[in-house]
Amino acid sequence: MLVKTYGSALFGIHSMVVTVEVSIDEGVNFMMVGLPDNAVKESQQRIDAALRSVGLRIPGKKIVINLAPADLRKEGSSYDLTIATGILAANGSIRMDKLDGMMIMGELSLDGSLKPIRGALPIAIEAKQRGFRSFILPRQNAREAAIVDGLSVYGVDNIGQVIDFLNGELQLDPVFVNTKEEFFSRLNEYEYDFSDVKGQENIKRALEIAAAGGHNVVLIGPPGAGKTMLAKRLPSVLPPLTLEEALETTKIHSVAGKMSHHTSLVTVRPFRSPHHTISDVALVGGGGVPQPGEISLAHNGVLFLDELPEFKRTVLEVLRQPLEDRVVTISRARQSVEFPASFMLVAAMNPCPCGYYNHPKVECTCGPGNVQKYLNKISGPLFDRIDIHVEVIPVPFRDLSDARPSEKSETIRQRVIKARQIQEKRFEGIPGVHCNAQMSAKLLRKVCPLDDTGQAILKNAMDKLGLSARAFDRILKVSRTIADIDGQPQIRPDHLAEAIQYRSLDRDNWGK
Repeated sequence: MLVKTYGSALFGIHSMVVTVEVSIDEGVNFMMVGLPDNAVKESQQRIDAALRSVGLRIPGKKIVINLAPADLRKEGSSYDLTIATGILAANGSIRMDKLDGMMIMGELSLDGSLKPIRGALPIAIEAKQRGFRSFILPRQNAREAAIVDGLSVYGVDNIGQVIDFLNGELQLDPVFVNTKEEFFSRLNEYEYDFSDVKGQENIKRALEIAAAGGHNVVLIGPPGAGKTMLAKRLPSVLPPLTLEEALETTKIHSVAGKMSHHTSLVTVRPFRSPHHTISDVALVGGGGVPQPGEISLAHNGVLFLDELPEFKRTVLEVLRQPLEDRVVTISRARQSVEFPASFMLVAAMNPCPCGYYNHPKVECTCGPGNVQKYLNKISGPLFDRIDIHVEVIPVPFRDLSDARPSEKSETIRQRVIKARQIQEKRFEGIPGVHCNAQMSAKLLRKVCPLDDTGQAILKNAMDKLGLSARAFDRILKVSRTIADIDGQPQIRPDHLAEAIQYRSLDRDNWGK
């Protein structure tokens, strides 16, 4: 007897329906075809033990299982439940009438319980698009999949519940999630707030500008100056996620298996902070079965690289292309997978090996040339993609002891949102450009014209401060963002003057 059940295979953040065909005939054999990997082949032992836990067993007959399309490699243990229900249906142990139009996924334990799977949301989206009416999966993934409207999602704890449900002996209620309510209920939940920060007003201002224009930023300062503390609070002033951005971010985290069992939707912008010992594959993504890396997990959020010069040079260099294209492509011999990677890069670093170069009170102990050698660990092309360089100095005691409350993140966030709205209107109809940081050189000349006074200020700054040519475009982009925060249609001289301050590492005298 031939029975078909349906599962799904993941490709990047998308999925493809896999048909599990089970044929039981006379004879004694168990064959699985359709390019299964070892984890799929080993499902026979897990299924056998799980069925014995509910008083059933794999029939001692000739069983042929085909995973179609047969030329597509199937990986992972999430096909256990799909294969098990196919075997039971072909053997007559469960009714077949409910299997049509039903997606079934789940990893089986030896005691029959179900373990969570990866990619429940993209699988549910594909199931809905392909006309499936229902989806059975582990209870831990049910809320995540239930975000998809028009698909009945049933969360189950063990294979016994699946058997009883398909035989009509158990009534299961579909899991319901109000997507908009879930989205708006936790839209402003942030652990850190700028109101906790004493002093550092110039750094707060720089981070506000970075958030308003989507600019990458590097914080340079001695140990204990507050670089990490300030960076962790940046997501709290970024504009809230749109529902579309939240769904896309959730898909990435779902595929990576990073979703909490009690969470159905990522509602706040991600903040990823990998350690400096990370490999290039872990950062950009990859592996035998391509998985999203840290830059994709930071999509629509912030990627924070603390102690930037301590990262391996090869790791930092893989950032160059994603920073420009905002997408990363992982290519393998048989497939090519694309992961979104639109993130803000925030980096923190000491100015020198000892950490006290340019410190107002502590003398630097580094030898001649060591400061520049330390900075040279980071390539010019990478620094070229960082718009704002800002020096962080230690907070004096009078600021630390000040009992007056600092400005809250919500207040700063409102100014950021207004500036982003101006930019969205400005770049309406221009594909791939949503904020000032994404402007091309051609668009920059059109959007950022300077009057004679502005031209003179910029020329004077480049001559006297020794700013490099690559700083020119960055200054224009940042000054355009400052003008947007002020609500000004034109870039004024004071906007340019402030933007010039944020190019510390481009000055000829830095590290000399």
